[in-house]
Amino acid sequence: MVVIRLARGGAKKRPFYQVVVADQRRSRDGRYIENIGFFNPLAKGSEEAVRLNLEAYQAWIEKGAQPSDRVASLVKTYKSKAAEEASA
Repeated sequence: MVVIRLARGGAKKRPFYQVVVADQRRSRDGRYIENIGFFNPLAKGSEEAVRLNLEAYQAWIEKGAQPSDRVASLVKTYKSKAAEEASA
């Protein structure tokens, strides 16, 4: 099965995650099909915490990819912030 999940990067005690589309059988930080964004949990101030390619995300969902729980919550908050900024 194809999943959309986070692949960890960054240094020790400084996590940085790539949002990737990967085969479920691959390791967490192993080979992936496509990189569709990033998540920086330690972003402060005006730093960008999340960036996602929503078109690619939606295309993979339509093809049957399953997002992880964390990715699904990130997409939900990212969409609400994008809608907020568009209306402002």
